[in-house]
Amino acid sequence: MKEELIVKKLINNKETIASMESCTAGYFATTITNVSGASEILKYSAVTYSNEFKIKMGVPKEVIAKYTVYSNETSQSMAKAISDFANSTYGVGITGQIGRIDPSNNTGKVNEIFVTIYNSKNDTYHDLKINTKEETRLENKKYIVDKILEELLNII
Repeated sequence: MKEELIVKKLINNKETIASMESCTAGYFATTITNVSGASEILKYSAVTYSNEFKIKMGVPKEVIAKYTVYSNETSQSMAKAISDFANSTYGVGITGQIGRIDPSNNTGKVNEIFVTIYNSKNDTYHDLKINTKEETRLENKKYIVDKILEELLNII
């Protein structure tokens, strides 16, 4: 399984990861922590469903105001902020809307997800734009996390 390979690689490389998740609501962290040894590499995970808590965790409110909460710029800010907060090698930021328009943020497209993996070793951003298409929210979360795991295997 991809998550097992990722945990093993991070342990072998003496690297760590942290995540700030919105629409996946912790599903990425759950997937990683289903692997024995994850406590060695997962430094921190935050579910920031609201703009307020994205900002409290370090996403500049100006980024959300200028680009909207559902943007590549916001996922980049989330990834870097969580990596900085946790002092981790990698930070994962996930934002978007699954299934319906968010009445608190009526911008962006439904089922368009923005993901960034930040690498603090070389200050680089790996961006993904994922369009979900599964039947249920859970299936969509699994689909998103699977795409993130694929990208992490290419990066680590």
